[in-house]
This record gives sequence, C-alpha cells and structure tokens, in this order.
Amino acid sequence: MTPTDSQHTGSEVAVFGAGCFWCVEASFMDLKGVDSVKSGYTGGTTANPTYKEVCTGHTGHAEVLYIIYRPEIISYDKLLEVFFMVHDPTQLNRQGNDIGTQYRSEVFYTTPEQKDQAEKAIKALEQAGVYDRPIVTRISPLTVFYPAEAYHDNYFNLHPEEGYCQVVVRPKMEKIRKAFADYMK
Repeated sequence: MTPTDSQHTGSEVAVFGAGCFWCVEASFMDLKGVDSVKSGYTGGTTANPTYKEVCTGHTGHAEVLYIIYRPEIISYDKLLEVFFMVHDPTQLNRQGNDIGTQYRSEVFYTTPEQKDQAEKAIKALEQAGVYDRPIVTRISPLTVFYPAEAYHDNYFNLHPEEGYCQVVVRPKMEKIRKAFADYMK
C-alpha cells in the first residue's frame, strides 16, 4: 500500500510504530473517527516481509499500525497524543520485554503537515518534562506499507484471555479509555 491509499472519501492515513502491534492496535480501534487499523511493516528494505522475517531484526522494518481515520471526527494531533501515551517513546528499539529494531518508536508521516505535527508533539512533551529520559521516537516518511498476516488483525479482541493480552495489552487499553473517554466509540 502507498501513503495515499484510503478506503473512505475524506479519510486520511496515520502510521505509527509503537512496539508490538498487538499491544497498541486495540487502543486505536476503539477511537471515534478511526475507520480501520491494520497491522503491518514499514521502514525497512525487504519487500513483502513476513512476520518471521521481521522478527529477526534483519529486514529493517518496524511493526506498525496503518490507521485510516476521519479528521473531522478525530485529529492527527489527537492520534499523536494516543500514540505517545500508549507506549514508552524513551525506549530505544524496544517496548518492555519486546527487544529489537522492529519494536522501535517511529512516526511514519504521509504529508509535510504530519511531519511538522509530530515534531511539535515531541518538542511539547520534552518541554513539559513528561518523561524522565529523552524521547527517541523517529520521524520518517512513509514509503511502502506491507500488511501483516491476517492472524495479527484484531488480536486483542480475538484473544482477550491470553496471558500476554491480560498483562500487557489490557492495561494499555484501560489507560487510553480513561484518558480519552470522550473519544471512545
């Protein structure tokens, strides 16, 4: 998929790498104005990578979410707020126990405006002293998005009782639901 692919007239695309896509997908799916969330890969050199290949760390790809949203309902700035809250942007090439470049924190922008908004969001977080360590989130242009295998889609909702979902995903979702209650479907 290319940066301009969209299924809905008037919709826009946001692409975020925030660690394991299973961990953050559900938090974005529950937001008003988000039409779809697709797990996948981008930022590397291997064409049409598989999950197994990406997990080796040799493809250069990050695990990402490709989000189609309606900006008249939810802004890109609000999606950035969720992005920065749902993961730790100070961890380089990891999120918790998930370690490797595929778990990096990265915003893949599709327009110059998205790049500017991401830069401003990072600057504001740093000036506010939200984190004790420097933010290491990268900001890069989206080139090609490769959809992940179908079994990654809607992972939390299909496997809510799995230990990983209970221990890692559910607390993130609860945090987002509380902080963004007015934006929940």
